[in-house]
Amino acid sequence: MPYDPTETAVIVVDMQNGFCHPDGSLYAEPSEAAVEPVTALVDRARDAGASVVYTRDVHPPEQFDETHYYDEFDRWGEHVVEGSWDAELVGDLDVRDGDHVVEKHTYDAFYRTDLEGYLDAHGIDDLLICGTLANVCVLHTAGSAGLRDYRPVVVEDALGYITEEHREYAVDHADWLFGETASRESIAFGEA
Repeated sequence: MPYDPTETAVIVVDMQNGFCHPDGSLYAEPSEAAVEPVTALVDRARDAGASVVYTRDVHPPEQFDETHYYDEFDRWGEHVVEGSWDAELVGDLDVRDGDHVVEKHTYDAFYRTDLEGYLDAHGIDDLLICGTLANVCVLHTAGSAGLRDYRPVVVEDALGYITEEHREYAVDHADWLFGETASRESIAFGEA
């Protein structure tokens, strides 16, 4: 069934310099390779009248100073620090004034952000989720969307990842547990 663009948003997860640019702190070549398919999906969705949301993973320098359990800087090294080039969306994306940008401080784009309020205010139920990393921020955002009664659809050929096994795990897990998966080619939009 075609997606109703008035009820659909493309959620582009963390396509930032730190992950997608060769000079980024956590660069992965498949994340850079995902820029073109993500951009193509966004263009089609935007032309159909769907909403576009970009997330940015941004960490204040002191975010993990008082952490009790999980410190992302210990796990991944310092990355996408607030105000840095690393934290900016990669320049090849066509971010427009009408797009919504969500700053998040952890893997889940719903956690302590305005994403849910934005989606509800715009009557959006279906989420086409793409971006990077497949098994981290994409998967956590999709799972959180499903728990909030949105329809999360992970776009399997518009994902960045570190290893192919990570991508396969994310796609399989999303399809099995809480959502759906789709290829870009299989996504169609109905009349707005």
